[in-house]
Amino acid sequence: MNFFKIKTTWTNAEFIIIKLCIASAYLFIGSYFHNFIKDYYVPLLVIFGITLIWFVYLWLKKMKNE
Repeated sequence: MNFFKIKTTWTNAEFIIIKLCIASAYLFIGSYFHNFIKDYYVPLLVIFGITLIWFVYLWLKKMKNE
């Protein structure tokens, strides 16, 4: 089974999760080099972890349904 050839459809509401996941990762990487945002490392990592797990769960669920 090749996961990259399977096509799935996504609603706009489901894209919010992947956008939050990517945005928190970018903010974490960007804040690593800036002292102003260093107090937000833990909340950013929590948001990234939750949204990453949520996104992968939705993705696998959609692939199983098709």
